[in-house]
Amino acid sequence: MHRFLAVLLLFLVTGCSSQPWAVDHSEAYSSTGQHQIYVVSHGWHTGFVIPSKDVYKAIPALKTRFKGSPNIEFGWGDKGFYQAEEITSGLTLRAIFWPTESVIHAVAVPEDVPQYFNNSDVQSLCLNQAELDSLVAFIAGSFYRDKDKHILPQKNGIYGNSQFYKGVGDYYLLNTCNSWTAKGLKSVGMDISPIFKLTSGSIMDFLDDQSSRSSDTERTSPVTGGECGG
Repeated sequence: MHRFLAVLLLFLVTGCSSQPWAVDHSEAYSSTGQHQIYVVSHGWHTGFVIPSKDVYKAIPALKTRFKGSPNIEFGWGDKGFYQAEEITSGLTLRAIFWPTESVIHAVAVPEDVPQYFNNSDVQSLCLNQAELDSLVAFIAGSFYRDKDKHILPQKNGIYGNSQFYKGVGDYYLLNTCNSWTAKGLKSVGMDISPIFKLTSGSIMDFLDDQSSRSSDTERTSPVTGGECGG
């Protein structure tokens, strides 16, 4: 028990700097950009959907793998739990309470993102170019690369046209898939503390709050088919 408490304390101390790290973005999120991206909650897990053309320069290997797809969804999580064909209590406990290797899940997504994820909670964000570049840099930095700078494919993904890749950083209680999403939001300039965003609900509640406080509700409201400003 003492050993467990000591490890948990270590996580509390180091959790804010756990890889992958948020990208430093000096400006506050504007909510008025022209680049539309999405945050999707699948009940327990959150991720980002980004136009594929905006990620190919940072991760060129994805252009070959997902050629023809207008969007790509990205999520980060525990290697064993995320890729498992059957979820067991042992996998769950190990993922939560002990550092484990991570993977990135990339999924080809068609043009109509809300329709594709019609059983999920979806919200849109309107990013300016600097915010989009910062988010893409964060996602690109979440992929592990070998000595030749190549990303490393793992198993096939869990739905649709999808692929797992080796990730950067360890998954554990205070560094979860939802903490990763929070780091992405922090990378675009949102005032969010990733260490306290452990559940998908906490992410979507935060975005709801951001939406309600925004003076430009047309651009930051939950997805209803609206577009970012032109």
